[in-house]
Amino acid sequence: MSEITVFTAKAIHTMEPSHPHGTALAVRDGQILEVGTLGTLKPWLDRHPHTIDTQFEDKILMPGFIDPHLHPSMAAVILPMQFITALEWDLPWEKVPATKTHDEYLARLKELADTGANDPFFTWGYHRNWHGHVTRKELDEACPDRPVIMWHRSFHEVIMNSAAIEHFELNTNEISGHPQIDLDAGVFFENGLRIAINALNSIIMSTEVFGLGMERLKKVTHFGGHTTVGDMGIGIFNFDLEWQAAQMVFTPETTPFRVHYTPNVLALAHDGDFSRVLTEVKEYPKLNTENLFFTDHAKLFTDGAFFSQLMMVGEPGYLDGHEGEWLMVPEHFEEAARLFWHEGYKVHVHCTGDMGLELALDTLEKLQAEKPRFNHRWTIEHFGLSTPEQVRRMADLGAIASVNVYYLHELSAIYAKDGIGTERAHNMARLGTLKRNHIPFALHSDYTMAPALPLNSAWV
Repeated sequence: MSEITVFTAKAIHTMEPSHPHGTALAVRDGQILEVGTLGTLKPWLDRHPHTIDTQFEDKILMPGFIDPHLHPSMAAVILPMQFITALEWDLPWEKVPATKTHDEYLARLKELADTGANDPFFTWGYHRNWHGHVTRKELDEACPDRPVIMWHRSFHEVIMNSAAIEHFELNTNEISGHPQIDLDAGVFFENGLRIAINALNSIIMSTEVFGLGMERLKKVTHFGGHTTVGDMGIGIFNFDLEWQAAQMVFTPETTPFRVHYTPNVLALAHDGDFSRVLTEVKEYPKLNTENLFFTDHAKLFTDGAFFSQLMMVGEPGYLDGHEGEWLMVPEHFEEAARLFWHEGYKVHVHCTGDMGLELALDTLEKLQAEKPRFNHRWTIEHFGLSTPEQVRRMADLGAIASVNVYYLHELSAIYAKDGIGTERAHNMARLGTLKRNHIPFALHSDYTMAPALPLNSAWV
């Protein structure tokens, strides 16, 4: 048995109502034995070898933060890219300035891409509400020779120039007929994004690029003060490669946080066979390591990306009359949800618009009638748009929420003007309504959809 280490501090906040404060913390073999004072820890210290560590004696200690929903693999793909974003980003290795207009965006793109290199250029952060319409045509004019892959701020969409489309051999009749691909505009969105990712995987999932991204994600997570994070959707690119990289980078000796993994059922069911996915997911806990683990959770999807205005919204719809997109059409969503519900899984549902939420609640109501479950923890992920009536229904059905409150900070003003109008834009992520209906909720970053800075989310 190892020696006890006692950390002393100016104050220790435990977040435990029955024992909220202390000034000393006893730890052995990575486990907290007790919090109190040097005096109250005396029964331990009189019996066991120990050392007193005073490095925090003038500091205030508190529990590490938990982000229940971020995407290490997605972040690992994005973080090696050049950021061109409407808002400033504070990263551990650089500060990214705000780029807010169409002309500023194209100028910055040309500046970063025009290096004389011929390899594909990747950038992330483009958003139409600030940067205007940038499609294949505009990219061809800005960068006619170098392949350019412009990843949308939402991650649910990429836009390529002609050089990139030719380079990755995406100019085919089969691809051009996909309902969520506009090849003339160079746009691959929602399920059409899967086609683009399959072509891009040779680069974005390479050891050099993905490994760099995972190392950067580790720095970001530590920078935010996290001790536990949830990968809400492993398998988005390639399950085996993602898991292998996680074990290589997130070693217990070098990683000051734990990762809980929730399988992305939609991505894993690339052939539409949800039964096969369920069988595979049941085996995942056998892969668990000291700090990387699976339990009984699964991730499903209803509607499209909030940052792309592809969420499914009810009447009166969008200001410009466009319609959102389903990530899983209702019948497929219900099929997958039923399989995992009846096996006792805790189901997490990506919902961004109020109609996506309606589908999730309709399905939950059916499943509760088929097989009632207590404390089922059916979790609404993101919770962008909703109505007070839907929140009351969530309470009745026992649903809970994991909320991206950053929507309100970054998008409410501009979506009021160019999206969904003032009333709905000012009522994104209804935390107050959740609280008044006694629904448990957590805040998440969905990194990189919001900075992985829990105190920043709390400030919002």
